[in-house]
Amino acid sequence: MAALCYTVPPAADGVRLGVFLRAQGVSASCIKAVKHQGEGFFADGRPLHTDQPVRAGQRITFALPPEPPTAVQPQPVPFSLLYEDEFTALVDKPAGIAVHPTLNHSGGTLANGWLYHLQQQGRAGVFRPVNRIDKNTSGLVLLAQNAFAAPALAASAEKCYLALAEGVISADLCEIDAPIARRGDSIIGRCVRADGKPSLTRVRVLATGGGHTLLACRPVTGRTHQIRVHLSSLGHPLAGDTLYGGHTGLLARHALHCAAMRFKDPVTAQGRVFCCPEPADMASALAACGLPRGEALRALLADECPRFSQCTRPAREGEHL
Repeated sequence: MAALCYTVPPAADGVRLGVFLRAQGVSASCIKAVKHQGEGFFADGRPLHTDQPVRAGQRITFALPPEPPTAVQPQPVPFSLLYEDEFTALVDKPAGIAVHPTLNHSGGTLANGWLYHLQQQGRAGVFRPVNRIDKNTSGLVLLAQNAFAAPALAASAEKCYLALAEGVISADLCEIDAPIARRGDSIIGRCVRADGKPSLTRVRVLATGGGHTLLACRPVTGRTHQIRVHLSSLGHPLAGDTLYGGHTGLLARHALHCAAMRFKDPVTAQGRVFCCPEPADMASALAACGLPRGEALRALLADECPRFSQCTRPAREGEHL
C-alpha cells in the first residue's frame, strides 16, 4: 500500500489540512477516499481531520486506500515494462494489441496483461492508463498505479510520435490546426470538418525518401485518430493506414509509433524521460525507403525534442533519444 508524507512549511501554519493537501496536488477525490475508505490522515502520528489546522514542522502522513475490484481478467499478454515504481509504470505496447477490453476485444488486451503482471507479483491493482493509443499503434503507454498519481501524470505527460506518411511533405510544415469530427460513413472514422472539435498537432519533417516522409508529431489536443486524420487531410495518409487512404505496400498497419514520453514524478515533480525504439515492421519500412532508423533516428529525435533531454535522472538502458 503506497504511503505519502508531507512536511508543513512555516507559510502553511494554521491552514486547514484539506486546504494544505490540495495545495500539495492531492485531488479532492483522493482526499475523500482516504477519509472514507482508508485509514485517515495523521500529523506526527496522531489522527487529524481535514477541517483541522496543520502546524509548521508537522509531518502529515497517510496511506492510499486499496484499489476497488476490477472485472478485467488477468491474462498473459506481451508487452515490455520500461519503468515501474509505487505510483507510475511505463510500458511499450506492440501493435495489434488493444489497450482496453471492448465488445470486439474482451481479452488479450494490455489491461489483461497488466493485471497478469500484478498477479505474478502477488499484488492487487487496477489498470489505469494515462494515455491511450490505437490497437495498431505501437509504443509507450503511461500507467498510474493509483488514484493519487493519475491527475498529476495526466497534467504533465508529453508524447512524441514517429509517423511515416505517404508522399513528400514540405519541411516548412510545423503544425496542423484543423477541427476533427466524426465521419458519417464509418463508426470509428474521423475527418477534418469545420464543425469539428479544435485539434492541433505540432509536426516536424525529419527526413524524406522513397516517396515517403518521416515525421515527429506531438498532439497538443487528444482527439481520436488525430495524427492519422490530420496527415490524411493534407493528402499524406500514413503508410499502411487503409482507413484513411494509405496503402499496405510497406507494412500491414498504420505507421505510427509513440516513441518518446516525458512526465513528472507525481510525488517529487522530478522530470523523467523515456523512449523506445521503432518496432521491427517500422524499421523495415524505413529501411525500404532509405530513411534513418535505429541510432540515426534517435539522434534526430534528440534534436527535435531538446526538452526531452533535460532529465535530472541519469538515463537508463533503452531511454536514449
